[in-house]
Amino acid sequence: MLLKIILKYILGYVRVMVEGYYIERLINICTSDNILIWNLKRESSVRLYLNLGISDFKKISKIAKKTKCRLKIESRYGIPFIINRYRKRKIFVALLIIVLISVFVSSLYIWNIDIKEESGVNLYNIENDLKEAGLSVGKLKNKINTKDIINKIRLKRNDIAWIGVEIKGTNAIVRIVKSDQAPEIINDEDYCNIIANKSGLITKINAQNGTVRVKEGDVVQKNDLLIEGIMEGKFTNPRYVHAIGEIEAKVWYTKSKKIYNKMEELTKTGKEEKCYSIKIHNFEINFSKKLSKFELYDTIKTENKIKIFSNLFLPISVIKTTYQELEKTEKEYDDEEIINIGKKELEQELENEISHKENILRSKM
Repeated sequence: MLLKIILKYILGYVRVMVEGYYIERLINICTSDNILIWNLKRESSVRLYLNLGISDFKKISKIAKKTKCRLKIESRYGIPFIINRYRKRKIFVALLIIVLISVFVSSLYIWNIDIKEESGVNLYNIENDLKEAGLSVGKLKNKINTKDIINKIRLKRNDIAWIGVEIKGTNAIVRIVKSDQAPEIINDEDYCNIIANKSGLITKINAQNGTVRVKEGDVVQKNDLLIEGIMEGKFTNPRYVHAIGEIEAKVWYTKSKKIYNKMEELTKTGKEEKCYSIKIHNFEINFSKKLSKFELYDTIKTENKIKIFSNLFLPISVIKTTYQELEKTEKEYDDEEIINIGKKELEQELENEISHKENILRSKM
């Protein structure tokens, strides 16, 4: 019975209203003539609703005349009626088919690479290394060997402790754990001296092995000998050893900068222009070809890749370009303001240059 109903859907069926005093007789004749009717619903003693195939409608029409019943088609169902409904929309149907085929073909490729690095640490040139190893946007998924990519990356880079590559949909997820750089191993038996790598004032010196050649309060220059790897004895010849010790010193950093009392500044006016474009793989379609009408402006570009599900990306991106208008103004500073500006800029430059292991003592300008 179910298979017959499915077949009727494929071939098409109608929902019919039957009115008359001899509805039971009509149903009995349909049953004896093997006319399939289903989903019967009686509304009153003289009205009934039922489903039947479109090929049986002519047959039941003749039976309705014999039983003095009236038929009325309420609704139509099935594939033939769907095709008939959209027969005048050939372009729409064709585009729908093209879109479905395009989505299927696109699902065979990688369209997004999501690199997840531990603690948000950015590894230099990792995208190019992945591309050289065989993982790139637009590559067929069945051509990607994740084990081979992992081995190539680990052999090429010594700053990666662990790497994993997982393919989900059209998204390649790369998880990376950065390795700590191995310290340089020095043989404690080797002879060596300790010398100054910077000029400064010695504030503390403690030799654990070797002979101290300077004292607290001495001013030393870069490459001066601080602890010599020699142990001298009263009754023995000098022994060459590995110099070990703790040394602290005050080191001076000096920087200078020229700052003018009149400077031009660029400030945002709050006015913006937005342009949109669509990028299909490496081909970009611009909807606005004109440049910004602003004389001075900042350009901010954001790219959003289109995806159907969480990991099913398409080779299509929407690019939004925002032009923010800038205004040039001239500002004049007095001597105190210039000193404060210069001090802040120079302190920032020094902090970027100085090792984090050093304690910074600020001095007045």
